[in-house]
Amino acid sequence: MKAKVSASRTQAVSKIDPRIYGSFIEHLGRAVYEGIYEPGHPTANEKGFRQDVIDAINELNVPLVRYPGGNFVSGFKWEDSIGPVEDRPKRLELAWRSIETNEVGLHEFMEWSRQANTEVNMAVNLGTRGIDAARNLLEYCNHSGGTYWSDLRKENGDEEPFNIKTWCLGNEMDGPWQIGAKTADEYGRLAEETAKVMKLVDDSIELVVCGSSSSKMPTFGEWEYTVLDHAYENVDFLSLHLYWENFENDLPNYLAKSMEMDRFIKDVVAICDAVKAKKGSDKQINLSFDEWNVWYHSKDADAKRDPWDIAPPLLEDIYNFEDALLVGCGLITLLNNADRVKIACLAQLVNVIAPIMTIKDGKVWKQPTFYPFMQASNFGRGTVLTTLTEAPTYDSAEYKDVSYIESTVIHNEEENEVVIFAVNRSEDSELQVESVLEGFDGLSVKEATELAGYDPKLTTKENHDAMEIKSNDSVELNDSKVSATFKPLSWNMIRLSC
Repeated sequence: MKAKVSASRTQAVSKIDPRIYGSFIEHLGRAVYEGIYEPGHPTANEKGFRQDVIDAINELNVPLVRYPGGNFVSGFKWEDSIGPVEDRPKRLELAWRSIETNEVGLHEFMEWSRQANTEVNMAVNLGTRGIDAARNLLEYCNHSGGTYWSDLRKENGDEEPFNIKTWCLGNEMDGPWQIGAKTADEYGRLAEETAKVMKLVDDSIELVVCGSSSSKMPTFGEWEYTVLDHAYENVDFLSLHLYWENFENDLPNYLAKSMEMDRFIKDVVAICDAVKAKKGSDKQINLSFDEWNVWYHSKDADAKRDPWDIAPPLLEDIYNFEDALLVGCGLITLLNNADRVKIACLAQLVNVIAPIMTIKDGKVWKQPTFYPFMQASNFGRGTVLTTLTEAPTYDSAEYKDVSYIESTVIHNEEENEVVIFAVNRSEDSELQVESVLEGFDGLSVKEATELAGYDPKLTTKENHDAMEIKSNDSVELNDSKVSATFKPLSWNMIRLSC
């Protein structure tokens, strides 16, 4: 099969906000305990954080980590997580029916974030709590000193403020599973008043208000409109959440599910702009896709678990090659919507539906989804160009006119390079792809790689080295035209000097 991708240096979608490569650590399962934190592990540093996990995270180049939830945050009392560790209470954690020890709390996580070279996207509890708890937490974290909460932070070991700049106003407040779930009007009013007070404390912060937890929620659309009608002028981002599954074992349909993400983004943008028009506002609300991933492999096992353990193995999906391809399609979709998607968080980072897994007292290992995220985050920086794609299509069980190629073209001005990411969705046909890049002189191939040739169900659980990114030697240049062969079921990257 043949395909053509055209892009011009002068036609851009948007500059990429690096926060689009964010991730997520929740007090859930083994994400924190036995994940990022395991005192006594051979690689653990003086704070108890696993250095091998930090090294793997640094390979992913994650600029932002959402914390501490997730569903967890809607029952969380943040004051439990400060002060002497030995004095912190153990609590029944109701979202995931576990015991939370609070051994890793606010100061410890901020220290970990510094070691992991990432910023924190802090969530406040708008389930069981509200305005006062949120403003006090913000004062504790960001105020320089001379007040009760900021001086308490100093007493607890951090003289300088944390200066957390991105804050989430609760989590999935539309979901009946959420502790303290609310109607759109209830949440919209609370979010507006909380946002107003938080920006009085620190007007440099950016706030994310909860959108629908899925585009399949019965209140989708109406929820976004109502919440924004209340909170529009005091918030900066609207959140979106999406998880993919393949219970039907239908690979062509599964790999087309990134189209659902694209549709979700465009629908929510339309709602944001409708509220903007109604209000006659000059302000643009952008999107935070702060939970997205594949999640279905572990659900049966999780349903059979007894409650009230400490750090039980929850949501430990073992990903395969087809999951990596869909994650690659998701990354490309986010990039192609970079004009409005400014934050995104792969949920999650370690052990819990994660690209990085740990063995207690043992090694860290990488899931198949690690590889496309690593390449996108490290090399997908700069400006996304507008692309025109001509390619054969197919129809699947849920989607029509699915292009066999999912691709994006990025101009990295700082590195003087053009980067192409592409997925070939075909199970059995190579794609002969011609990329026409107008306005670029002196192109030369810097690197061309592929993740290809694997059984769709192959995992790296037993053999951690079962997959690797390999060189693609098929790339040829003819002035501004780049020709390449993309193998069936493949994730591809081409980097060109310009």
